[in-house]
Amino acid sequence: MPNWYCSRESVKLALRIKGIRQDRFIDETIEAQSRQIDQWTRRIYIPRTETRLFEWPARQSTRGHSLWLDFDLLSLTTLQTEAQNATPTTIASTDYFLEPNNQGPDGNTRYDRIEIDLSSNAALESGDTPQRSISVLGSWGYSNNTRSVGTVSSGLASSSTATEMVCSDGSVIDVGNTLLIASEQVFVSERAFAVLGSVLVNDADIKADIADNTITLDASHGVVAGEIIRLDSEELYVESVSTNLLTVERAFNGTLLATHADNTAVHINRTLTIERGVNGTTAATHANSTAVSTYEPEFNVQVWCRREVIAHYVQEGAGFGRDVGQGDGAREFRGVDLSDRRKMDIDRYERVRMAAV
Repeated sequence: MPNWYCSRESVKLALRIKGIRQDRFIDETIEAQSRQIDQWTRRIYIPRTETRLFEWPARQSTRGHSLWLDFDLLSLTTLQTEAQNATPTTIASTDYFLEPNNQGPDGNTRYDRIEIDLSSNAALESGDTPQRSISVLGSWGYSNNTRSVGTVSSGLASSSTATEMVCSDGSVIDVGNTLLIASEQVFVSERAFAVLGSVLVNDADIKADIADNTITLDASHGVVAGEIIRLDSEELYVESVSTNLLTVERAFNGTLLATHADNTAVHINRTLTIERGVNGTTAATHANSTAVSTYEPEFNVQVWCRREVIAHYVQEGAGFGRDVGQGDGAREFRGVDLSDRRKMDIDRYERVRMAAV
């Protein structure tokens, strides 16, 4: 399931890793630790749309109007009873309540049960057998918090199967983000550089000197602070932008300092490789300038995931021994604090098992 609770870039920044050599291992570790958090807490932190089936009547139930759910429900699209029959009955949204009808401290409302409105004529009913009698189509997850990250610049207007898109702002999207474009979710699995239109360096020769960190570009370049550009084979991190003057960090991400002549083409890290229609959504075409948002798991969940990834990375490098590093730089790795923090996070987020009585 391509839902990560921290990004590749955030892990590399924390570990001060440069280059791409460790990317695959970091990606696999983020995926594994994200799924581990799901299992520990019995929750998911990026919503997915799906149909879940329930037995009716539930074996432990004595209240015929309440259906307890096994997952956090954020919104309900279709509720059907006698679901395994050829002609199931759809219950109108006016005939049931989603409970509890209260927001949590994070501003999200997570429903744990569906109750039939006792003033209606609707009822939860089984089909030929109690098994899989109730069908609930909706959005399931802990939250659906998103943050705006610009727009689609190109790549998705003519095809619903395209696996590359160009975003408008490369400073706010990372590998591992799940994006929301209209009603489609896409997963960012990689990113690459591409020529930024006809934008060129408008500067005298740029020296191979770490102190030569101001660069002038052509007008209307569109580069923003926080993005990464490439001149020839050298990557540069854009620290600030003042009209056409960029202040940069040279030789970024382990690339080599180099000289760059006037009129050198500017490449920018905005081309995203994406997996389409994830989490039960449907792939579609999206016009240029369509708004893009990224799902944001709670900050504490992001920190938790990153902490687990970093610990696994460090222990892997030490062969899962007690000492990390070599020679005078060797130190003992202690997992006590990690274990304590993990327990606190599980206690905070673990979903209580519900049962009707």
